[in-house]
Amino acid sequence: MKTTYPGCLLVVFLLLASPAIAQDLKKYFASLDFKFTDTKGIGHEKGCTRRDPSDVIKVGDTYYVYYTKIYGRSPGYWGTVWYATSQDEGFTWIERGEALGVGAKGKFDSQATFTPNILFANGNYYLYYTGVKPTPGNQKGEFENNSTTDITGIGVAVASSPDGPFLRVSSEPIVKISPEPDKFDSYRVDDAVLFYRNGLYWMYHKGRARTHGEGGPTHTQMGVAFSKYPEGPFTKLDAPILPNSHEVMLWQQGTGIGALASLSSTFEYAPDGIDFTTNRLAVKATNRPIAMGVYRPDLTDRSVSAAGIDWGISMVMNGDECYLTRFHVVTR
Repeated sequence: MKTTYPGCLLVVFLLLASPAIAQDLKKYFASLDFKFTDTKGIGHEKGCTRRDPSDVIKVGDTYYVYYTKIYGRSPGYWGTVWYATSQDEGFTWIERGEALGVGAKGKFDSQATFTPNILFANGNYYLYYTGVKPTPGNQKGEFENNSTTDITGIGVAVASSPDGPFLRVSSEPIVKISPEPDKFDSYRVDDAVLFYRNGLYWMYHKGRARTHGEGGPTHTQMGVAFSKYPEGPFTKLDAPILPNSHEVMLWQQGTGIGALASLSSTFEYAPDGIDFTTNRLAVKATNRPIAMGVYRPDLTDRSVSAAGIDWGISMVMNGDECYLTRFHVVTR
C-alpha cells in the first residue's frame, strides 16, 4: 500500500496486515480484560472534577499524569490542566498543581484548557491541550456551549521539565477545525495523542462536523496530522480514519498502532498507523476504561517499540463529579 501524506511530507510503502495476522490480533484482544484500583491523591473528592487523563510518562523514578480539573461545576468545557506524580506505578499520586491555565482574553483558549497529552522531544516536554474561548458575540462574555460557534482548537506549551513551567508556543492553535462545514472536523478538534513515527510527529485527534454539532459525541471520528517538529506546523490528513472514536486510547502494537475506541467499545489496529478499516478487528472490549490514558514509555524514549498496553489512568463518572482511577490489563 502506498500512503502519501499531505504536503508531500513523506511517502512510505507499507503492507496491510494480512487476514492471518488480523485473526491473531482478534484472539489476543479478545483475551484481554481490565481491572480497576482506586487511586490515592486524584480519586474522588467532593465538589471537584478530575477528568480526561493524559497518557502516563515516566521520568527517572517518577510517573506523571496530566488532566482537566475544576471545582464546583458540572463536567464540560470548563477547567484547566493540572498534573500529579507517582512513585508506585500509579496507585498513589501527589497532586502538584496547575500545569496550564487559560489563555489571554480573546484567545482560542481563554475559556478553558482541557484534554491534555504529553510528549518528550528535543530535550523538552510538550504539553498538548484543547482550548475553547467564550462564545463569540455573547454580550456578557460567557460560554454558551452551543453547536455552531463554540469551536475548539489544539494548542501546545513547552517546558524543560515535566513539572513546568509550561509556556505556550503560540497564542493560536497548532491544529484548527476545517473551514468547510461538511468536513468531519469542522466543529471540534480535540484529544491529541502523539507518536513519533517514520521521522515525523503524528498527532491523532478527534473531530466532529459542524453539521453534527447538535448530535453530540456520537458523531465523533478520529483523524491524524503530521509535522516535522513537535510544535508544528501540523498538516492534517484531511479525512477521518476511525469512526465512533470519541476518547480513543492509542498505543504501540507491534509495528503498528493499537486503539480502543470508546463509542464502539472495540479494539482496533492499523498496521501502518492509518488504515484501521482494512481487515478491521472490531473486537468488543470487556469492562473497558473511560476517557483513558495508558502508560507509554515510548513518549520519553524513542528506542522503545511495540510497547503494548499494561496499565494506565481512566475516568469514573460520579454524577456531576468525575475522578481518576487506575486500570491494568489482564488476560482471561
